Amino acid sequence: MDETKDAFVFKGVTERLTLGITRILENMPGVVDVRYAERDPAEKRTLLSWEQKNTCILPEDMRDFYLTTDGFTLTWSVKLDDECVPLGCMMINGVGRLCPLLQPTSVFSLPNAPSLVDLDWEESSSESGKPAPSAPHFDARSRIYELDSCGGNGKVCLVYKNCTPGVVAQHSEIWFLDRSLCWHFLTATFTAYYRLMITHLGLPEWQYAYTPYGPSPQAKQWASLYQPLIFSNEVSQTDSTADVFLNKLDPTKAFRGKAKVPPPKKKQSAQSNSGGAAKGQGSAGRHGGAKR
Repeated sequence: MDETKDAFVFKGVTERLTLGITRILENMPGVVDVRYAERDPAEKRTLLSWEQKNTCILPEDMRDFYLTTDGFTLTWSVKLDDECVPLGCMMINGVGRLCPLLQPTSVFSLPNAPSLVDLDWEESSSESGKPAPSAPHFDARSRIYELDSCGGNGKVCLVYKNCTPGVVAQHSEIWFLDRSLCWHFLTATFTAYYRLMITHLGLPEWQYAYTPYGPSPQAKQWASLYQPLIFSNEVSQTDSTADVFLNKLDPTKAFRGKAKVPPPKKKQSAQSNSGGAAKGQGSAGRHGGAKR
């Protein structure tokens, strides 16, 4: 009886933790194999040890999350031609895997070896003209920790900016680092990012919806299939505010035949034609004289 009660309580906690997304996914057409990895809560001493080691204070909402479950993993697949294809993945690393993005330099590395610090630069303003948050830096000014590897399509990171060596960092944000090593702001709090991840169902490349270039065409097809409302809203916003990224094609003008302009006659060709005509008249005169 107690085991049944504990299982019921844990199921209720899981339902609240996932915001009911498992039931929504199971009722979607073609979705199979929805799996949520159950994890034990992290211990308080583990969180304190991480903060002391990295000289950072975890946000209060993120601390509460880890005291409920040490990380988050929810995956789901779709059935195509009697075959299960993995598609969605929602992941947040546990405390043990909340590692710095930039590992300390090894003693055996070359003194002039290139690093991510060499790619750091200052951006004066955003492309849209609106004031944008200052991007993180790869040097000591920022402390960056990986939350999600995004299946190799980038990295979602917990970022502490304006850091001073030896001083505890407190204010954090959630940023996305794409494959071209460009930073894109996602949310100011962990709770906002968690809801954003659940809303996008963990679809491939959903973080690229918050970049100027957007996800790949294949990812857009999956989004239009399983996120029609959000996808149509993003497309309508693009139509109204970002006409630069759209190629509006008018078939009547694009495929209409153009009148060919006759090429101008060259003087050389005209002289050769006149010379050929003179030769023709001369030959005709010789033939006429021979007949006479």
